[in-house]
Amino acid sequence: MPIDRQKLADLAAQHRRANGRFRNIEPTVSHGLGDFLRWQLAPGRRFPKGKRYHLLHPDAHRLNRPPQAPQLTWLGHASFLFQYGGLNVLTDPVLSERASPFSFVGPKRYTPPPLDVSALPTIHRVLISHNHYDHLDETTVRQLHRRFGDAVCFCVPTGLRPWFEKRGIRNLIELGWWESQSLPEGDEVFFLPTQHFSGRGPGDGNATLWGSWLIEIDGYRLYFGGDTGYGSVFRQIGDLFAPIDLALLPIGAYEPRWFMSPVHVSPEEAVHIHQDIGARQSVAMHWGTFVLTDEPMDEPPRRLHQALEGASLEPAGFRIMQHGETRTFAAADAADHAGSNADSLADGAA
Repeated sequence: MPIDRQKLADLAAQHRRANGRFRNIEPTVSHGLGDFLRWQLAPGRRFPKGKRYHLLHPDAHRLNRPPQAPQLTWLGHASFLFQYGGLNVLTDPVLSERASPFSFVGPKRYTPPPLDVSALPTIHRVLISHNHYDHLDETTVRQLHRRFGDAVCFCVPTGLRPWFEKRGIRNLIELGWWESQSLPEGDEVFFLPTQHFSGRGPGDGNATLWGSWLIEIDGYRLYFGGDTGYGSVFRQIGDLFAPIDLALLPIGAYEPRWFMSPVHVSPEEAVHIHQDIGARQSVAMHWGTFVLTDEPMDEPPRRLHQALEGASLEPAGFRIMQHGETRTFAAADAADHAGSNADSLADGAA
């Protein structure tokens, strides 16, 4: 479906920054330190037990010589390797042991990454959704730049350019919501809104933007949902970009709802996003790697399956992948691609 460029331009012209801080399109509840402490110090509260899941080891030959069809490998959490049309694209690459500014404290990884940077094929694009530590990992970014130099293009939200330039990275595309840029290889990237927030330390809350990415390669549309709560913006995205061939959507880090619902979707809400954006095929992410919130690590896939049943949708339309799993999708219509959905990874916990 052709994209309404004028509508995109009109939306991009609507500034949503106040006093140097960005804000969501829809008003959202902002939880401060008091609410955070209320959550963390609730009587009887404990973080759920961590689990290590079965780890598949991607075939190096398959990654270095991908098929002509779109190919996707899950590296854990929100990190994927997407390959199509001669391009290799990483999303929010976090391959470190902790999602933290420190190597000795902070959310730790329970299932190792299936690949390190040295084992990746040549990377052409890196899509960064926002600057939280479980989505923007300095160690991984530095390793990518050290190996690929300026051959890799980092696509980042408004405000993040200085962070990358400080680390010697110059090949950058910095976009605001609803903006896009075409690249010499023929692909085009669009930065689209989500309902979330940003910040890496005291005093920088919402100083940089957050969002989702859509990359179109040879007419194939990949949507990377980043991190988000649920809102009407997804219907807007669907109106502009549907059908989307493949969507990577978060399903975890949603409990307790009174605290998390403004910024993290539940599996049921992820199904609504899948429908709102007109995704032919979706893959779940943002679960099963780090313990960030109060739901058990193996709960999101079970609830996703129940939500799909409740919406009378086939499980194969919204897949759960295993850590390190590689899947190939049909280029013309991902919804018609044969193959069964991976069962709940609760059975694969080690």
